[in-house]
Amino acid sequence: MGVKKIGFVGFGEVNTPVDVIVKKCSDAVSELEREGLDLVKVFPVSDDYEENDVKRAVSELSAEKFEALILCIAGWIPTHAVIKVAEHYRHLPIVLWGLCGWYEDDGRLVTTADQAGTTALRKVLSDLGYKFKYVYDIVGNQSGAKKVSQYCRAAIAASELRHARAGMMGYRDMNLYGTLFDGSSLKKVIGPEIESFEMLEVAQRYEKVSDDEKNAIIDKYMSGWKFLKEPNRDSLMRAAGYYIAVRDICRERGYEAISLKDVDGMKKLLGYPPAPIFMLLSNIDGLSTVPENDSLGEITQLMLRHLTGQCGAYLEFYEFFEDRVLAGVPDFVPAEITEGEITVMPAAFGELSEGILNVSKVKTGKLTMCRLAYADGGYYLHMVTGTGVTPRKWEECGWTQPAPQLPGLEILLDDVEDFADKVACQHYFIVYGDRTSEIRDLCSILGIKII
Repeated sequence: MGVKKIGFVGFGEVNTPVDVIVKKCSDAVSELEREGLDLVKVFPVSDDYEENDVKRAVSELSAEKFEALILCIAGWIPTHAVIKVAEHYRHLPIVLWGLCGWYEDDGRLVTTADQAGTTALRKVLSDLGYKFKYVYDIVGNQSGAKKVSQYCRAAIAASELRHARAGMMGYRDMNLYGTLFDGSSLKKVIGPEIESFEMLEVAQRYEKVSDDEKNAIIDKYMSGWKFLKEPNRDSLMRAAGYYIAVRDICRERGYEAISLKDVDGMKKLLGYPPAPIFMLLSNIDGLSTVPENDSLGEITQLMLRHLTGQCGAYLEFYEFFEDRVLAGVPDFVPAEITEGEITVMPAAFGELSEGILNVSKVKTGKLTMCRLAYADGGYYLHMVTGTGVTPRKWEECGWTQPAPQLPGLEILLDDVEDFADKVACQHYFIVYGDRTSEIRDLCSILGIKII
């Protein structure tokens, strides 16, 4: 995708010493570049009577493409000078960033009235309908550069999502309601396309995969898995063959996330549980993966991936407790969230044929858990933070005995009852660390409510 750029314009009033404005803007630029932003920068821009600075800023900015615009207020500036630049970019996310003064050696505070400039602008930007974040620095405190750069990265993620593509084999596994989606509203609000393809295409491609190709995948990737019991060779060959078939579709069509019709598709009609296929797609190709035609689950994953770089692994709920929820998966987890070796075993559930089940341990620690949902004509994101800990010994009824210990976490929450009152689906998605601030920035840009 390449490095996306961010516009930066530094403002200061014509009567403020220009060397002061230049130094403050230069320092701000250096901080943002240390945060990893690639800037298109113009400063100083003043309110000179002939508007030469404004014209220069507009001209220099127009020569480049960028995903967001930082209005850096390094001192008092009449609003008209800022708006005459910003109006050319009202379609972009904007940061209104007010710098601050400094203390001299004798303790005197020297200010260029930065927050006079921002407070004159904040409501104006709101009244004009700008999509923006207001950040102000405090004398003696850490700079707001991290907040500014975080919002800019969210703007880049939002821009990338507009052209993202996810693939889905089949639709509405098990006739579930919570996995459905509306393509037009999804395109309008967030941007990605979910493209469906038929299981017949996978089956046809599978028939053309040679044994040599299958063996190459087994030898290079699956041989490194820790098998608790020896699997049938045919099970490995089928996993590799179906993986190659789906992989090629994803590569040809540029999919970043994939979901397959699971229970009523792969298992029922092809007689093969798709867990190892998902593992290979995630571990080799870096795709976000979720089963059961979970449409908005895929989009949640895309949002998390473009924002944080993490895959947004799925978990589903098995039990609620007073202070935690038991969340696990009955099939697979990506290597990205696996603690230690990738551990698998042949196993069967109920009347389903034997497949390769992932029984790896899941990484513990602070995490953010969320899901995108649709209601009453709009999108919202349900989000909580928690701490994932190693779960107690547990099993899902129905597995061949001795039943496997499925991958999962007990996730400690501040308020389980509140979470349960808002829960939107059986599938939620996790990223490690407290990423709520970044996710809020992305949702504010996209116009998605957070609950």
